[in-house]
Amino acid sequence: MPDIFHDLTIRASRGEVFRMIATAEGLDQWWTARCSGTPATGNEYSLYFDPKHDWKAVVTDCLPDSVFELRMTDAGYDWTGTIVRFELLEHSGSTRLRFSHLGWSEVTDHFRVTSFCWASYLRLLKRAIELGEVCPADQRYES
Repeated sequence: MPDIFHDLTIRASRGEVFRMIATAEGLDQWWTARCSGTPATGNEYSLYFDPKHDWKAVVTDCLPDSVFELRMTDAGYDWTGTIVRFELLEHSGSTRLRFSHLGWSEVTDHFRVTSFCWASYLRLLKRAIELGEVCPADQRYES
């Protein structure tokens, strides 16, 4: 099975990064248009992007300030069942984010587009944390 991986360093504490990747309020600043859920193993998240992309996920791993993982339970045909994972490591006063999107059935055009989109979204995450920039949800794909 192919997987997507991205690593980046964010000039912030692991706690700050964790809040942005694991809380509804944080996710809405860089990924979702409207999100609900609380970061604890077994909890469900609602991940709304637009009317065609109103997805659900369940938290499968959550260790505050260290790991946050979602299994996509109701999403696009090739996203359902995949795992979105964030691992946070201390790195010289900053946080090293190790991102994974695991369990794709095959490399398709959509897999390739998704890999690019994740890189773009993770850049938005970094800029939101480091610079306080929040790109409006309807402009994120173009940014």
